[in-house]
Amino acid sequence: MTAASPARIGPNSEVVRDWLAEYVYETMRTESIEHIVHRLDNAIIAQVPELADRDVRRDLAASTRAHARVMLSGITSDTFEYALPEEAHTFARTIARRGFELRMLLRTYHVGMEAVLDYMTETIDERPAPQEIERAVMLRMFERATKWVSFSVELLTDTYMEERERVLRAALNRRTETIRALLAGDELDLDQASARLGYRLNQRHIAFVLWTDESESGSGDGEVVGLLERVATRVAAEIGNGRVLTVASGSSGMWAWAGLDELPDAVRIEEEPGALELVAAGLVESPVRVAFGVPAGQVAGFRQSHREAVAARQVAERGPATAARVIGYREVEIAYLAGADDAAMRGLIGRELRTLSGSDPNAARLRETLHAYLASHRSPEATAKLLGVHKNTVRYRIQRIEELLGHPIEQRSLPLAVALACVAAYGVDALP
Repeated sequence: MTAASPARIGPNSEVVRDWLAEYVYETMRTESIEHIVHRLDNAIIAQVPELADRDVRRDLAASTRAHARVMLSGITSDTFEYALPEEAHTFARTIARRGFELRMLLRTYHVGMEAVLDYMTETIDERPAPQEIERAVMLRMFERATKWVSFSVELLTDTYMEERERVLRAALNRRTETIRALLAGDELDLDQASARLGYRLNQRHIAFVLWTDESESGSGDGEVVGLLERVATRVAAEIGNGRVLTVASGSSGMWAWAGLDELPDAVRIEEEPGALELVAAGLVESPVRVAFGVPAGQVAGFRQSHREAVAARQVAERGPATAARVIGYREVEIAYLAGADDAAMRGLIGRELRTLSGSDPNAARLRETLHAYLASHRSPEATAKLLGVHKNTVRYRIQRIEELLGHPIEQRSLPLAVALACVAAYGVDALP
């Protein structure tokens, strides 16, 4: 086929479409959608940091992923008959529900378009188009990206406004704004805030966050929020005085607080290690997961317990998929603090555990024994009872552990306990 003259090659030329078809094929073959989504979302959040919240970011990623699939599948078509994906509407509704202004949604798409063009330019630099069509390729990509963003913003502005109007009409908005102000430390009239929330602030609270496993949640927004609300109500009734405050934090997440009284069960949950997780575990079924903060009183405790619940969720989401559905901050506080610097944490684990940091079954068994031994105040009898083995088996394993470590356990018991807590919380992915 004779090459077309540069002067006659336009964005809609067949040779441009052919090159783009090959470009899309190569891109999808060498780079996964998830890689592209991660890159674009990071660029967006760098410019719009309010979107870094876990639930909002999950909805952003779902929207970006759906946009990418639609755009890549239709970039060679001369017609513009795309249907805006439902995930994009979900993200716009989340922006409205969280009380953000419309300009944040518009800013997100403006920054997103810049990130898309940067990505396209970089990939074309890596896979150069023939000189005679390079300008036409760039024009077509720019035209499609601009048209798609304009089309999306027009429709999503309507979605946002409809949702925002619904939220503004409901008491949910007043509750959301009040909770945001409390968490931000704003000065509020506590009696008025309590009346607005329908929840007494001058009591003892325990905060918890609920969310669903993304891979297991196939329901619509309303169904998921309803499910989380029901679980939150059950949990509050079982561990506290039945008073519960909830607010949706995204399409598949919820923040909650339960009031506590000086009742025997509440005292036991606060003082007995593992009691909270044990009680709540029977109330939480798939696909729901729950992370608890530490009980605390008054408005300061309302905030602190929530921060701890959010931190516990971060540990849960980094941990193995087989981890328990209920997690308490007290149980993972050390792992959360140590895990703030991932490289330093891995260095600690490798340095302290040495050959015990292997991923083989024997290393895992010895780590489990050492963890139980330290938790049992270095009692072979208590460790044996905890693990369901003979005390002589524990003694043999402890002797073997000290041989592999090269020093007595007592010599480095604290850093060993920290390293083991990190492996227990984050799983084998934490191993160096």
